[in-house]
Amino acid sequence: MATMGQRLLIVDNKGRRYLVTLKEGGEFHSHNGFVPHEVLAAAAIGSKVSTTKGGEYRVLEPTLEDFVLEMPRGAQVIYPKDLATMCMIGDVGPGMHVLETGVGSGALSMALLRLGAVVHGVEIREDFASRAQSNVRSFLGDDACGRYTVTIGDSYQEVPHQHYDRVMLDLPEPWRVVPVIAPLIGAGGILVAYTPSITQAVQVRQALGEHWTESRTIEVLHRGWHIEGLAVRPDHRMVAHTAFLTAARFVG
Repeated sequence: MATMGQRLLIVDNKGRRYLVTLKEGGEFHSHNGFVPHEVLAAAAIGSKVSTTKGGEYRVLEPTLEDFVLEMPRGAQVIYPKDLATMCMIGDVGPGMHVLETGVGSGALSMALLRLGAVVHGVEIREDFASRAQSNVRSFLGDDACGRYTVTIGDSYQEVPHQHYDRVMLDLPEPWRVVPVIAPLIGAGGILVAYTPSITQAVQVRQALGEHWTESRTIEVLHRGWHIEGLAVRPDHRMVAHTAFLTAARFVG
């Protein structure tokens, strides 16, 4: 049984998904009628509820992937397919100190925090920083916020001075941050840069120079498959290009 203030994922028979925050006296409305939040709260996870017009919705607990795609946002979020890959090629683990700039709506922050990292964000826009912190607290709770700080500033000029194990860059000119973070990351530290265009990725690679090794740039494509009995084919739509991911190791 859910409690008021909790988030639920509501899915209709056509796969349309809705993120709902339960409130006293609240109602979930759609073209199929409405369901009181009290009914959603009382429903068992995985069960279905009916609307006033006879529509059916399945009640689920949202995953991090669900939340990232449906959460309130200011900046465009990094898609789950890239979040997972960035964390893997960045080799992020518990207790690592990760510099993230900029934080946007907090999607990458949440992925890093879920892995047990201590995340130090730098964001030039106060509204984005506020949104990211709100989303982190909303989905992960206060315990995760204890490992999450966001500084308002220009990371092209300066970042909080301390040792970092990993660096995650998602901003227009990430190559400008490379010399700024070089004194703050130890040998073996890993940098991952998210860049929408290949020309940005090229400039990141050029900025790395001789102090970095194992440099690589990849692109992640996500294609689902339609499977219905023996009728099997690729989905007509896919999440293709979103960004290029560049990773490298610092050798000092």
